[in-house]
Amino acid sequence: MTTRTPTPDTGIGEDELRGLVARLSLADKVRLVVGEDFWSLPEMPQIGLRKLRMSDGPVGVRGVLWDERDTSLLFPSPTAQAAAWDPEVARKIGYLMGAQAREKDIHVLLAPTVNMHRTPLGGRHFECYSEDPLLTAEIGVGFVEGVQSAGVAATMKHYVANDSENERMSYDSRIGERALREVYLAPFRAAVQEARVWLVMSAYNATNGRSMTENARLQNGVLKGEWGFDGVVVSDWLAVRSTEAAADGGTDLAMPAPNEFWGEALVEAVTAGRVDEAVLDDKVLRILRLAARVGVLGDTAPRGDVTLPADADAQVRAIAARAMVLLENRGVLPVDPAKLARVAVVGPNAGRLSSQGGGSAHVNPDHVVGIPEGLRAAFGPDVELTFRQGAFTHRALADLPLDASVDPATGEAGLGVEFHAADGSSLGTDHRLGSNLVFWPGTLPQGTAALTARARLTPAVDGTHLLDVRGAGEFVLTLDGVRSEFALVSESNDTIEELLRPPIKRFEVAAAAGVPVEVEMRYTLGEAGFAATGLGWEGPRLAEDDEIAAAVADAAAADVAIVVVGTTDDIESEGFDRTDLALPGRTDELVARVAAANPNTIVVVNAGSPVIMPWRHDVAALVWAWLPGQEGGAALADVLTGAVEPGGRMPTTYPADEADVPVLSTEVVDGGHDYAEGSAIGYRLWAARGLTPAYPFGYGLGYTDWAYEGATVSGDAAHGLTVEVTVANTGGRDGREVVQVYLEPADGRLFGAPEPLRLVGFASVEAAAGAKAVATVTVDAATLARWDEAAEGWTVVPGTYAVMVGRNAGDLRIAAEVVL
Repeated sequence: MTTRTPTPDTGIGEDELRGLVARLSLADKVRLVVGEDFWSLPEMPQIGLRKLRMSDGPVGVRGVLWDERDTSLLFPSPTAQAAAWDPEVARKIGYLMGAQAREKDIHVLLAPTVNMHRTPLGGRHFECYSEDPLLTAEIGVGFVEGVQSAGVAATMKHYVANDSENERMSYDSRIGERALREVYLAPFRAAVQEARVWLVMSAYNATNGRSMTENARLQNGVLKGEWGFDGVVVSDWLAVRSTEAAADGGTDLAMPAPNEFWGEALVEAVTAGRVDEAVLDDKVLRILRLAARVGVLGDTAPRGDVTLPADADAQVRAIAARAMVLLENRGVLPVDPAKLARVAVVGPNAGRLSSQGGGSAHVNPDHVVGIPEGLRAAFGPDVELTFRQGAFTHRALADLPLDASVDPATGEAGLGVEFHAADGSSLGTDHRLGSNLVFWPGTLPQGTAALTARARLTPAVDGTHLLDVRGAGEFVLTLDGVRSEFALVSESNDTIEELLRPPIKRFEVAAAAGVPVEVEMRYTLGEAGFAATGLGWEGPRLAEDDEIAAAVADAAAADVAIVVVGTTDDIESEGFDRTDLALPGRTDELVARVAAANPNTIVVVNAGSPVIMPWRHDVAALVWAWLPGQEGGAALADVLTGAVEPGGRMPTTYPADEADVPVLSTEVVDGGHDYAEGSAIGYRLWAARGLTPAYPFGYGLGYTDWAYEGATVSGDAAHGLTVEVTVANTGGRDGREVVQVYLEPADGRLFGAPEPLRLVGFASVEAAAGAKAVATVTVDAATLARWDEAAEGWTVVPGTYAVMVGRNAGDLRIAAEVVL
């Protein structure tokens, strides 16, 4: 673990900060630690404190609204960010997000998410980096340093062991101390000690019997005590569910406001002596220190003149391409457009690219480059491109199309929204460009009890069109004057799941080309304090059997078939876990039939988490494109044509079959999860059990070949190791290689138990065709250390170790021994 020079703080000294705390009344101190609304802390002019604003999230800076008109850069998913295996790429992403936060007047970015890929079924798997603590830590540290170099606070979340979504508000993660230290706490420790992160978010769950917002041992003892964290511990939203326990447990800021357990309850607890006011003062001191760091206290100002660069979109595109992983290639890639006459583009995700997952990570980009759009630009006008969905896998229809929907009141593209009081009177109107309507608490007009969305849809073709109404609540839908009343009920008791995966009712609408359809939807709000509703629309469909047959026919007539399949934000999302690793609907059948019809079938998987691919050896090429962000179609075209080498490596082990996955279930048993596998998660557990995956941790091909010619190891336990690896580019193209170094006790045991290999370092090199390069991998002494439960501390266990070097955890080409 290398300690980097921390980003300097700005402005106000500690004594002055303490003086400001002393000037606040008890009521004002409590106002500060419970926030002002859903995203902000209050201004306090008497001490020079200006409003401090927070925003999600790991793929971009959404801001304080969920509104398609408030756009942001949309980056590839965190799994993709980690797939670059490059902290400098993470640092660049962090800086760009920090710059956009500055433009939006956002001071705290609620990212990154550094929970572990313990099971591929975890709903937020795509939002986390990796199954390996070292890779997660390195990427997380780079991201934090990038964000904070722009004068914006980063937030490491969710502290700690928040690795699945089922019953996430209440489950207990039961973990042994060694595993807790070596795996789950490791990325947080690195962020605190290396990057000096300014916030840590306390998770919903309990760890070893104690709710994290009340977990004094982990928050006060380890985080603030052992590691010296001087920033703010902010709760996950609504995670503070006690007064004294959370106050004494190390949580500094309860979000969002209002919070029934703090506020007046905390004032009374301090007044009665159940909470020491010194504990409250420390929380306020930390918040004011944060405010000084982000430039909203006194004479402080945000650091530097930071703005988004003019080439930000191009940088996002390059990052997305760099992260894509080439899994299979039987000579078809890269394709040369000059040799193509006709290309069949097939697949549900080709028509509706999953640019991001669901949940609080959601961002509203100002554009998304789709797959057909990106390919047409790359292939040029001389290549005929056909497109078929092939299968229908999306639970919900897409939003109303802007080229066919207008606000009836104004004629502007989009739809009109009117807000109503309980007596039916109007509270105002708005014009929206998108039909996914989400309003956080406090963002609706005061007194809103219902809303009405109105659109005039003009179909382009005759036939039976489809209309979705979504949301939990009571509805009145009027189609061309025909009225329907109904209620939709969520199957979940989780408010977030209700928001992110609302119930849907679908209608068939017989319509003629060019003849407008008048749509009016009235939605009565529930008591949750927010609104989440919307409309979807799609033109006439073939029966699915006919759609698949048409896609296969297109593929058979083409030079190359590009099949884009994957998940959706109804499958990968905050709020719920996945139920299996299968691709949705008839996806596998579609791929198999297209591959049988065209030997030059390239499959692109558009997903952030593992899926089972039974056809992977039957296709000419397989590219893992992740959830690639706003430039996904353009980045994919860069990779397929060879303009950019797919330089990604898998940050997680990908199985061939669900039955092989060592930890699959996310079912809560006896109130929690038993982390019985200990510190051997991911590829380490696969190795310990002698299992062979489809694609090992660290796996990824390229458009050239590499030979590993030799490695030298120097150093010792006290100073760490330096591993120098010579590699040769033996192919016909320039390329990039990620050299990975693993360590394993020579006898395969540690602390008297089996100990599988583990990643201890990595470095990337570039070399021209036929050239050699030397990768220098530094393994510091802290990385060599293991947690000794008997001694309750870190130690480098003396002995002989095997140092193994290679392309991935399943392809280790050089071995050496070192005595520590």
